Amino acid sequence: MIETQANTLDYWKGKRVLITGGTQGLGKALTEHLHQLGAQVVIVARGTDALEKFRESFPDNLYTIQADIGEKEAIHKISARTIAMLEGIDVVINNASSLGPVPLRTLASLQCEEFEEVLQVNLLGPFRLIKALLPYMKLNNGGLIVNISSDAAVNAYPTWGPYSVSKAALDHLTAIWQEELRDDNITFLSVDPGDMHTQMHLDAIPDANTDELYQPIDVARELTEFLSQQLDTVRYTASEWRERL
Repeated sequence: MIETQANTLDYWKGKRVLITGGTQGLGKALTEHLHQLGAQVVIVARGTDALEKFRESFPDNLYTIQADIGEKEAIHKISARTIAMLEGIDVVINNASSLGPVPLRTLASLQCEEFEEVLQVNLLGPFRLIKALLPYMKLNNGGLIVNISSDAAVNAYPTWGPYSVSKAALDHLTAIWQEELRDDNITFLSVDPGDMHTQMHLDAIPDANTDELYQPIDVARELTEFLSQQLDTVRYTASEWRERL
């Protein structure tokens, strides 16, 4: 255990990391834990108040950008400021996600614009951000890009349509990026963290038994340990990556 902790610390210390959706749920937990591990972290979020609290709590090696990952015009702002703050980039964690309208509704009851908004955040946002940051990773001779997935990407849950479709597409996008950039020393991963006790999960399933849900901080600790290993698969289910710990 001590050796594993040391390896995790060595891997993350000084790493330049960008996390989208970094003020809530898993993103918040990852931000806090990676900061403790000595990483330099930039977080992107829409809410100015939450970002300000982070700036006050972590004045060193933590940077914030107020932006909406789902807005095309915001991508160049995010990428440019990230590179300026960190002087490069080693790891991108695409964590920001949208469920769509809640309470969740069937596909037939959704407006096309509502479906499109979910795709903008969950699929097109990560695509644009990856595309913008790839040149810097290539200059750095490598990097790690982690796209947060879900079991909804492979299971057809009624009323979860926009979210499920976007995560399924994100999984495949991840796999294609990996094949196309295999010779560039850039690792692409799609990781399902499992069902967590987050506001998003409660928005989707208000009557969920929270005792059966993972705590985001526990997931953050385990996930950072997992990501510091030598990995050989593009997509990992919630059980698959935990089996490697």
